[in-house]
Amino acid sequence: MEESADEASKSAILNAALPLAAEDGFSDAVLARAGREAGVGAEMMLHLFPDGASSLVACFSERCDAQMEQALAQQDLAAMKVRERIAAAVLARLDALKPHKDAARRACAFLMLPPNAALGMRLVYQTVDAMWRAVGDTSTDFNFYTKRAILAGVYSSTLLRWFNDESEDDTRAFLDARIENVMQFEKLKAQMRERTKDWPSVADLLSARRS
Repeated sequence: MEESADEASKSAILNAALPLAAEDGFSDAVLARAGREAGVGAEMMLHLFPDGASSLVACFSERCDAQMEQALAQQDLAAMKVRERIAAAVLARLDALKPHKDAARRACAFLMLPPNAALGMRLVYQTVDAMWRAVGDTSTDFNFYTKRAILAGVYSSTLLRWFNDESEDDTRAFLDARIENVMQFEKLKAQMRERTKDWPSVADLLSARRS
């Protein structure tokens, strides 16, 4: 699909901004400089990035999500177990960040600032939602939310580990351990449901007490 003029301009500005952000962080000043380098006027900049540096960080995250989805679409996910699919999704997201690792580190620091916390949570949710959808999740019940909450923890902790791992071998081992922890927790929950399936409910106990 061909890019629109706005999308092409945003992409050019982001390309110009990432090396700058790697050195100076994400700020309105960096965005303005990137706009000048990309030859985009101030009025158009306001249209493309209405929230300034926050819009720039969101644009970076959304590009990486799209690249992750493209990479996963080329893998034989159907032949993988769920845990393998999730590992593939997290690693694909890190691969999308890899060419701009220093800028990604700066973006993470930006999102950790209290005024940007809500944006950070929204972007993490968008990422893990994209991961689950890309690996074929079709849940619509309560599991829809629990899966995303659990994966948000796995991805966020792995991302922080990756920032400090030059070899990336430790990151893969760390990710595998986090996924194993989740699998063991899910196994424990299933065992508890099986053991307590015949237990009386709280409503039954209250009813018996009133009687």
